[in-house]
Amino acid sequence: MRFDFKNKNSFSFSVSSSAYKRNHVFVKFVVCFLLLGLAFRLFSSSSFQISSESSDPPLVVDKALPPPLDNSPVSGDFPVVEDFTVDETQIPQNVTTECDLFTGQWIRDPSGPFYTNESCRFIESHQNCMKNGRPDSEYFYWRWKPRDCELPKFDPHKFLDSMRDKSWAFVGDSISRNHVQSLLCTLSQVDQAIEVYHDKEYRSKSWHFPAHNFTLSVIWTPFLIKADIFEDMNGVSSSDIQLHLDKLDTLWTKQYKNFDYVIIAGGKWFLKTAIYYENDTIKGCHYCPGKNLTELGFDHAYRKALQLIFNFIASSNHKAYVLFRTTTPDHFENGEWFSGGYCNRTTPFQEGEVDLSAVDTTMRNVELEEFEKAAEKGSGKGISLKLLDTTHLSLLRPDGHPGVYRQFQPYAKGKNGKLQNDCLHWCLPGPIDSWNEVIMNMVMGG
Repeated sequence: MRFDFKNKNSFSFSVSSSAYKRNHVFVKFVVCFLLLGLAFRLFSSSSFQISSESSDPPLVVDKALPPPLDNSPVSGDFPVVEDFTVDETQIPQNVTTECDLFTGQWIRDPSGPFYTNESCRFIESHQNCMKNGRPDSEYFYWRWKPRDCELPKFDPHKFLDSMRDKSWAFVGDSISRNHVQSLLCTLSQVDQAIEVYHDKEYRSKSWHFPAHNFTLSVIWTPFLIKADIFEDMNGVSSSDIQLHLDKLDTLWTKQYKNFDYVIIAGGKWFLKTAIYYENDTIKGCHYCPGKNLTELGFDHAYRKALQLIFNFIASSNHKAYVLFRTTTPDHFENGEWFSGGYCNRTTPFQEGEVDLSAVDTTMRNVELEEFEKAAEKGSGKGISLKLLDTTHLSLLRPDGHPGVYRQFQPYAKGKNGKLQNDCLHWCLPGPIDSWNEVIMNMVMGG
């Protein structure tokens, strides 16, 4: 509070007044000043007490998390969205179904993430951007805000309580694994997860939350259909992928009946060179020059795959709650991951500053067309199939990727060495955490 006594004339007195009057007025002035000071002290104390009592119970947060910067972001290429402090008391418990959760903007949120790289032990090394030495931290302090409604923050207590005795599965590629780690990190601030299964390569895993009897799994199946893959753990191929367009991957279909909620996603692996089979006979390929095969295109294979997947869900006797997540755009600039592409932006894009690439647009169109047909077909069969359309909100976050910080201290030996950038997966904590807020609303609030 600031007092401004610029009008000194209002406090002047006549020289001819008696000493008694002067003293009397002086005493009154002192008393008024003391009362004002006492009122200010009481008001400040009351305000602090109210704000403390109305806040949510604190979660475990590591002190190493740096505070948001007060000045402009490191990159001055794009204007910053006006600061926005979330008032949880004014957020409705349920968001109406008319609200489009996937159209909006990223707003500043100084409260930061639920966890840090030190308070969560489930972050894989190549997503642990803070530990690997990423110098900036502004990418922590944004959250997704739909244009026409409020999106409540993710509540791990409420989520776990509502999912007691339930099981979830994330089915897809490494982005799905990235996503499940984000959810694990948040939920484990309330109930510590215990790993109960992993495959030989640690790509598929399951965790159990004992206090809630809740199970969370990730099933690594990058195509979701049958595929013979000849890549090592570093992505080096010894032969072309053999992709069967008429057969689903039984790794996930045999387990499907075990899950109450399933999040299915794919897409990016279909861009790789592959030979396409139907009825165990070669029908064509994608990007296979010199093999004298018909170029069918990745969109042909992806459409076939989605049709198989949605038909399986529609015909299954097990009626799980299924969310289909749309493709995740990457943010490589001036090249691809194999040709020197990089991502070094430090702030989100605003609406209109970036467009989806031609490849991602093609992929997304296939997704929307096939999903719409599947949803219409399944609506009369009691099938819960929802579209988790994270493409656009992810497109606006070029700042959330590991980049060169997919490895520990990449510049330890100088900046002249050739470094690989990861501009597809997400730092943890990072923008992918907001996906869980959308999911929680769709499953529990919408």
